[in-house]
Amino acid sequence: MKRINCRKCEHYYITWDQKYPYGCRAMGFKTASLPSLRVFQSTGHECLMFSEKKISKEQ
Repeated sequence: MKRINCRKCEHYYITWDQKYPYGCRAMGFKTASLPSLRVFQSTGHECLMFSEKKISKEQ
């Protein structure tokens, strides 16, 4: 089973909260670990909200 990398998801963000520095906009929570790990620990299933970022190559 392949792990979901939140850093490649469009819903992932870094918060200003030092205690909970990682967040998921799709699920509406902040956590101390990567959100996908938290989802797996809580539900036993991989994150269903993962949506890969669309990266523009015009830079």
